[in-house]
Amino acid sequence: MREMTEYIPILTTLFSVFFTIEIYKHYRYRRTKYLLWWTLGVITFGFGTLSESINVIFGWNEINLKFWYIVGALLGGFPLAQGSVYLLMSKKFARISTLFFVTAIIIASTFIIMTPITVPPDFDYRLTGAIFSWKWVRYFSPFINTYSLIFLVGGAVFSAWRYFKKGQKEALFIGNIFIAIGGLLPGIGGIFTRMGYVEVLFVTEILGLLLIYYGYRIIRNEKRQKAA
Repeated sequence: MREMTEYIPILTTLFSVFFTIEIYKHYRYRRTKYLLWWTLGVITFGFGTLSESINVIFGWNEINLKFWYIVGALLGGFPLAQGSVYLLMSKKFARISTLFFVTAIIIASTFIIMTPITVPPDFDYRLTGAIFSWKWVRYFSPFINTYSLIFLVGGAVFSAWRYFKKGQKEALFIGNIFIAIGGLLPGIGGIFTRMGYVEVLFVTEILGLLLIYYGYRIIRNEKRQKAA
């Protein structure tokens, strides 16, 4: 009998659909690049938990494993982080970093698709990149995820500090703190996944997405009130 935690990705996927619809409407209204990237980030997040849901409902298969690794381990928080880059950094840095990391992700994804799979006799059919025959393909994800962590979590912390320094110590500051914590949690879950505890990732994913959404709502409502 499956543990209840294995079904958490289904809830996370459903919530990501709701979040995507809301943030896409925001993008349609504002038409900014950072909101476009954040929309893509929530969609990517949902694809990752969708693949986890497929594994729970329909069982393990190689295609879904590689799809999960690409959208989860490689893309991960990159689109959300890149939204923060477009919001906080210069246009030149945003363009160059986008070109560099998108190229790296495409190359890494190609190798993930091409790598053979070695299934050990005692395999429990959970989602893990440990069974890739080309072990070196897993070296791409820490590099990409470190960049994503710096700008997703670091960008939120920087924004919170900036608002705090300006004396805006309530909604805008608190909202960014929630986003920073939410962006950090899936990364922690990813570390446990590499250790073989993928269920920890399921929990940190839903908590992380909820905190990111809550922080986003706080900031958006505050800016709406000031614009009114």
